Amino acid sequence: MRSTLLLFIALLGAPLTTQAADPDVFDLWPGEAPGEIKDLPPEGDTTGEDGRKVAGKSVIRLGNVSTPQIAVYKPAAGKNSETAVIVAPGGGYNILAYDLEGTEVVQWLNSVGVTAILLKYRVPRRHPEQHMKWKAGVQDAQRAVSVVRSRAKDLGIDPNKIGLMGFSAGAHASGMATLLNTRQYPWVDGHDQFSYKPNFTGLIYLGYNLHDEPGVEFSPDLPPFFMAVSQDDSDRGILCAQLFVELKKVDVPSELHIYENGGHGYGLRPTGKPVTGWNHDMAAWMKQIGMVK
Repeated sequence: MRSTLLLFIALLGAPLTTQAADPDVFDLWPGEAPGEIKDLPPEGDTTGEDGRKVAGKSVIRLGNVSTPQIAVYKPAAGKNSETAVIVAPGGGYNILAYDLEGTEVVQWLNSVGVTAILLKYRVPRRHPEQHMKWKAGVQDAQRAVSVVRSRAKDLGIDPNKIGLMGFSAGAHASGMATLLNTRQYPWVDGHDQFSYKPNFTGLIYLGYNLHDEPGVEFSPDLPPFFMAVSQDDSDRGILCAQLFVELKKVDVPSELHIYENGGHGYGLRPTGKPVTGWNHDMAAWMKQIGMVK
């Protein structure tokens, strides 16, 4: 098991590959990421023997990420919709649930003809102030959208069909990256000539408040939003409902699914509860807004 995990982690930093079965992996930044202040231990799975399982399976809790990267997984050639979705796993801005809310989601997106781009953003949180815990994750998310858009032709995608979705803290980072009207880092290179705003945003069990975060602005030119959450997930159903109301006020197309129960942190693993079928609702929504066939 350990040798398999080490191989998996090594592949995260592997150079670009042309093998169809493997993702193309590359760094987001040409050098050190902006505002990098942490000297971290080696990157790796931080899951202990008593780590919480989901649907009877363990979860890779990737920690100590200091080199943010994106891994590009392409769908079968005959299914390519020319749409891409950047996926930001959750983990409280402390770790990344890399398989549960990452590689397993990638497989689903590929199955519906979407190029899936797995975002490995920096964790644990960098900013010394608690209310700015999102800063590094949002910087990496915004940069990822710009990089993907600048590489659209090479990736075989439409630069106007790029989505950004996340889970829990990853959903918060995705929402902040979309709702903030300023880039959260100084211009770095030519990739930053391309917009950091996604063409649609998916928030799955949003982890933290978005509707009144400092710097967030609601305007009619925001992209469509999709949200899924369960009513028994602490106050997160209320947070999503409040966000939905703010989007409605400015006539931004949005869809909100609040399931009765299911808790938090289930990804796509079936638990026998309807909430774990949220991806079928999101696939129908992506078809409705013209992003998949």
